[in-house]
Amino acid sequence: MAAQGLSGLVGTHPACDALGVSRATYYRHTGRRPAAPPRPASARKLAPAEVQRAVDLLHGERFIDVAPAEIHATLLDEGAYVCSERTFYRILAGLGEVRERRDQRRHPAIVMPHLVATAPNQVWTWDITKLLGPRPGDLFYLYVILDLFSRYGVGWLLAGHENAANAVRLIEETCARHGIEPDQLTIHSDRGSPMTAKMLEAKLFELRVARSLSRPRVSDDNPFSEAQFKTLKYRPEFPDRFGSFEHALSFCRTTFDWYNHQHRHSGIGFLTPAAVHFGRAAAVTERRRDTLAAAYAAHPERFVRGVPVPPALPKEVWINQPRTDHQLVVGSAL
Repeated sequence: MAAQGLSGLVGTHPACDALGVSRATYYRHTGRRPAAPPRPASARKLAPAEVQRAVDLLHGERFIDVAPAEIHATLLDEGAYVCSERTFYRILAGLGEVRERRDQRRHPAIVMPHLVATAPNQVWTWDITKLLGPRPGDLFYLYVILDLFSRYGVGWLLAGHENAANAVRLIEETCARHGIEPDQLTIHSDRGSPMTAKMLEAKLFELRVARSLSRPRVSDDNPFSEAQFKTLKYRPEFPDRFGSFEHALSFCRTTFDWYNHQHRHSGIGFLTPAAVHFGRAAAVTERRRDTLAAAYAAHPERFVRGVPVPPALPKEVWINQPRTDHQLVVGSAL
């Protein structure tokens, strides 16, 4: 372009002005950039010896774990000035050391629990709920252990207090009653104080039962126990308050008998928890199949989709099923 030839005679700026061409366009086409004028050294810049003094202070035993603001204040109290707090930080940044300088406790990352059961007595979940007593402030505590696969209430305890001792007693007796072998079972719960107590942790270690805990402040990591409590409290006979401990105990006995042996649970093909837990599910499902086949044979016109089939029992039950492929570990936290 014309400006390119003229620039050698009259200079770039006058040539571009004469032709009405912006200097940015000229430089973009020629690939040239004006040389930046050298920046004068700042009078505020620390001399190399002063920088080294600051580094020695930062790395010295006295201040190795002290924040720059504290170092700066301490030196001022002693009548010494090395550099500003901000300059201390710039020096640390140049060394790649801008981080919390004091040693911090490292908390392990809380991992979402992933539990799966393909048969009874592989995974249990447990929780505690409150039942209102006869007077304001009176509370009874219902501890319930539920089998993840069958939804069977394998054990429960009603007590006047919530503590780890009651939990230890219930879990130990329930494991003995159901013949739990070492390394057979994982037991899952939220992070309430009885669940995380050292006493319970020691008992589970003694029984060789694996422990799984919900994530902190996550409300749906123990959904099966929560759902069972809702079923219990939505029973028509569940009172606003129990008249006595004996009243609450009688209600629990009746309700758990109904729940285990009469309640047809939607999550297990509308079978009873007892039928699934004690291996009767296949026989019950086969009888249902025969009944439906007979109904179809009598009136096929009533079944537009062909021979009806009973709902199937799930092959596996998950707490927080992963969304991606994984190696299946039965009854263990992945």
